[in-house]
Amino acid sequence: MNIFKFFKKESSSITSAAILLGVASLASRAVGLIRDRLLASHFGAGDTLDAYYAAFKIPDLIFTLLIVGALSTAFIPIFTKLKLSHKEKNPKENEAWKLVNNCVHLLAILLFVIVILLEVFTPQLMNVLAPGFSNEKRDLTVTLTRIMFLSPIFLSISALFGGILQSMQKFFVFAIAPIFYNIGIIIGITVLYPLLGVTGLAWGVVAGAFLHCAVQYIEARRSGYQWFWYFNIRDMNVKKILYLMIPRTMGISVSQINILIITGFASTLSAGSVAVFNLAYNLQSFPLSLFGISFALAAFPLLSREAGKKNMGQFIDTLTQTARKILFFMIPASLVFLLIRAQIVRVVLGSGSFDWNDTIQTADTLAFFALSLFAQGLVPLLSRAFFALEDSKTPFAIGVVSEIINLGAAYVGMRAYGVAGLALGASLGNIFNVVLLWLVLRIQLHTLHENLLIKSLIQISIGAMLLALVTQGIKTWLGSMLPLTSFINVAVQGGVAAAAGLVVYGFVLFVLKNEEMLDLVASLKKKFTKMDQISASDISLPS
Repeated sequence: MNIFKFFKKESSSITSAAILLGVASLASRAVGLIRDRLLASHFGAGDTLDAYYAAFKIPDLIFTLLIVGALSTAFIPIFTKLKLSHKEKNPKENEAWKLVNNCVHLLAILLFVIVILLEVFTPQLMNVLAPGFSNEKRDLTVTLTRIMFLSPIFLSISALFGGILQSMQKFFVFAIAPIFYNIGIIIGITVLYPLLGVTGLAWGVVAGAFLHCAVQYIEARRSGYQWFWYFNIRDMNVKKILYLMIPRTMGISVSQINILIITGFASTLSAGSVAVFNLAYNLQSFPLSLFGISFALAAFPLLSREAGKKNMGQFIDTLTQTARKILFFMIPASLVFLLIRAQIVRVVLGSGSFDWNDTIQTADTLAFFALSLFAQGLVPLLSRAFFALEDSKTPFAIGVVSEIINLGAAYVGMRAYGVAGLALGASLGNIFNVVLLWLVLRIQLHTLHENLLIKSLIQISIGAMLLALVTQGIKTWLGSMLPLTSFINVAVQGGVAAAAGLVVYGFVLFVLKNEEMLDLVASLKKKFTKMDQISASDISLPS
């Protein structure tokens, strides 16, 4: 037994699991910010980084279409049911482990065929994806893309192992796997790039994908998984996964096509626009992963379980309580990102080749993304509520309409605000998406406890207004006191202003006896009390 016992145990509540996921996500995102800072300082918002980010798009599309749809809609609920209903000790006789190995083999074969075909047609695909790139820039993108095609193979298999861990409510290793992915990319920047040139960046992505897979495989093995040959394309559980994932995959395909079109739009703007859009997106993804995704992932197994038991009262309670928790975190996060966006961008990315013009463009883009952080935080939860009810068609239909609005708004916004207008379009699409998802769920379930939501939103709004006043006031005061020409002073200005605002926000909601604030305090006390109770004999360095 070692010090990681606390983190590896199953999480017994949504808040507890979300805290664990959030801490791991915080570490992962911190490493991700180091990755982005290294990329920005080495290359700036220019042609190389444009090609690098564009090269991600098609490999990401493969992974997202094949895996995200299957896992979020079908694999986890079906695996969970099989694990509960089949207790055979011999893995080869256990339907749950047979399903996993069948999916591993089917995916490996399918991905091998797809990757071979796409390797051949990569130049033609890049002509469509990045019509605004010069020939030299497009050729570099083709080279990087062909190398990166190896990454979805590792990531797809890794996602299956991650699905096992989520189903068992073992979230820690699942949550830290992205750290290893980012470490591989950092190795690509710092070690492989000096040795191999720009292609070293792509090989770093492949190395990160391999590490992502390896760490989850090890934990899945510890949780009972054992590889054995099983291949049956006619297996009923596989057919059910395919049936359930088709609408979800279609919905994701619309979203991914949207991303490809947005990349095409950005390629027609000034050099560095693709990089600016992606860097701003990565920054706004920090609170999204920390709170929105963490709570959605923590709630999904419980939502699936309650839906399977037809316990709709508990299902609604779980859904609405989780939604309020997400808003509790995402609304102040939106304000912080809006108020100190320039400081965030300068501290995280502002070094080396990343100049002041790059900072301004990225900060403006980040501001438009921040407008919809609350919506982005709720969409993963509401979508998973439909999936738990084995309804993937409704989120698909709503997603299609939302993405059309996104593209239309992005095209208009691009003409008015440049690359920042693309983020404005994305925000409008996300807000429309969450409103429709909520309304349809409300109709289906008859209630989402809106009275409790409104009460919580009033309390959050009071705290958020005071947060904004304090943060803006301290930011302005420190800006007049400090020469903002050094990394330290900019970090102090933004950090102190944000910290003061968040402290006031937390204090106000605690005084108002906000349920989400009190639940957070209770969960943190419980976690740290358990840490204190781990005996000295349990604390040892891992061998």
